[in-house]
Amino acid sequence: MTPIILNGITWGHSRGITPLLAGAQRFSELFPGYEIHWKKRSLQEFADKPIEKLTEEYDLLIIDHPWVGCAAQTQCVLPLDEYLPAEFLADQMKNSVGYSHMSYFYGGHQWALAIDAATPATSYRADLFEENKMTVPETWEELLEFAKTGRLLVPGIPVDTLMAFYMFCVANGQQPFQSTSEVIDMQTGLTALADMQRLWSLCDNIIYKCNPINVGELMSKTDDYWYCPFAYCYSNYSRKGYAKNLITYKDLPFFGNSGRLCSTIGGTGIAVSSKSNHKELAIQFVEWITSAECQSTFYVEHGGQPGHLSAWTEPHANLLCNHFFSNLLPAMTRSYVRPRYNGYLYFQDHAGEPLFRFLKNGGSARQVIEAINSIYIKSQNHSVLS
Repeated sequence: MTPIILNGITWGHSRGITPLLAGAQRFSELFPGYEIHWKKRSLQEFADKPIEKLTEEYDLLIIDHPWVGCAAQTQCVLPLDEYLPAEFLADQMKNSVGYSHMSYFYGGHQWALAIDAATPATSYRADLFEENKMTVPETWEELLEFAKTGRLLVPGIPVDTLMAFYMFCVANGQQPFQSTSEVIDMQTGLTALADMQRLWSLCDNIIYKCNPINVGELMSKTDDYWYCPFAYCYSNYSRKGYAKNLITYKDLPFFGNSGRLCSTIGGTGIAVSSKSNHKELAIQFVEWITSAECQSTFYVEHGGQPGHLSAWTEPHANLLCNHFFSNLLPAMTRSYVRPRYNGYLYFQDHAGEPLFRFLKNGGSARQVIEAINSIYIKSQNHSVLS
């Protein structure tokens, strides 16, 4: 008998593709006659290509939570609250890692379930610090001093620069996007940029080509870089056998009198296309792979970074990952959630560029804040239409 095939699209890192491939294989064993074929795309393609177009080709989609405003307007994925049992959704809510679950709730509906949870956090080579009898930086001033050694990395491509800008705005007392006329007030924005410039100016120019995966690869493959104060976390690099050298993850540094830095939540959700010819089967897979049992065992054991709290508190999962989950749960719990209005992704795609150019080449900080505020206003009229 010819099997029924579902197609899924995800992103091309081991964290994004490996647990889904394993899940698809196991699902076909549990339910013979059905197959799920997963295709991967690069992290940049994951950010760039409109997901609403992909819903015409794929039954299952791994998405980023700022896209749900578009989902709500275009109805191109299913409102899962209308298809999944109420008790199951209540468990997902109760066991959200920080705001992961609610980040996919918008306009009164749940457009995806958190299959993966992440936020920028500190990573370092514990072996190198120990060998050289040096202390891992814990504060902003300590990390600035360590940056002078040339052994500190930050992810410096435009989108990660924008995520860091949000973090430094929060650190200086104001959350971004509190009004419709500006991303942030001028004084807070200028202070945040000055803080970033102070650190970026001490780093090797390689940072301007680095996303968080590049940071993980450089730190694990070579001994050139020992410490990163904030980059989206990848439990893979804290697993023995995944990379040449083990990376340890911990909570973010203390920033002045503000306490520890508050980073910008990431992770991914799993959604079902409203154009799928096999909606019930796709929903069945979503329910299985995001369940507490699967997330805390099968999913994490196959390289996943689960979105269900049971995995983050499970001793076995933490032993697999050098205590990655328990170390980072406080950072996840206080993470800042990005806007999700339909049009925000236009802002995210463009606003990192003026920040990136300023930090790399210098210029007028005031003009940078004016530029991102202008992009913000434009984004509010740049929604995707159904």
